[in-house]
Amino acid sequence: METRRQSFGEIAHDYDRFRPGPPQDAVEWSVPVGADILEIGAGTGALTRRLLERSAHVRAVEPDARMRAVLADRVPAAEVVAGRAEELPAADGSVDVVIGASMWHWVDEDLALPEVARVLRPGGRFSLLWNGPDRSVDWMRSLWAGGRALTDEQIEGVDAERRQRHLVHLGPDSPFLEPERRVVRWTLAMTGDELVGLAGTYSAIVTMGESERQAWLASMARFLQTSELPVREGVIEVPMRCLCWRTTLR
Repeated sequence: METRRQSFGEIAHDYDRFRPGPPQDAVEWSVPVGADILEIGAGTGALTRRLLERSAHVRAVEPDARMRAVLADRVPAAEVVAGRAEELPAADGSVDVVIGASMWHWVDEDLALPEVARVLRPGGRFSLLWNGPDRSVDWMRSLWAGGRALTDEQIEGVDAERRQRHLVHLGPDSPFLEPERRVVRWTLAMTGDELVGLAGTYSAIVTMGESERQAWLASMARFLQTSELPVREGVIEVPMRCLCWRTTLR
């Protein structure tokens, strides 16, 4: 897990090129207008760009220097700082919102949750998003499996593992209220090359050996070329899903 967590900086420019930001509906549900925002695990800024449409001040916290360099270059309006969720670079009670996208499964929850509570003002909001291709769709699930069909047992195993990655364990003595959840689905027009490029930014593929990774991506490309897909005007209508989660500090 540690190797996978640190792998994204190796492909920071591809990450910025291929990873889409969350949909506007998800951001509006997660962040009130005008809030003072601290973003955790900001990556190269896919969410940061959307947050700046909601707020004049976004502090984007990113632990990886390689990702942070791209973030600072591409999103100069944000305050880009080094840091991690387990030790946030912010004063007590100094922000209205703490938010992260596709990052919570990489952190130590036991350390990060008290830090989020510490930096939030009373009544502040803690929001999380998990955004990406909707792998509950059959053809997308097969694509992500390297262009092969999965058995029912394999599907259940993959889905169970992914469900675990989308959990937040507040605990019985949490300073947060009962969380709310929402799922936003939409489609994103992508070429086959863009979709394979996107797949290549996920840690399971980034951390493969070079020959294995190239073979896996080639298999995905062949699957896209030989399968019946939702295509309109020469591009693939890629099913997307954003899992949204939010709670409030008591």
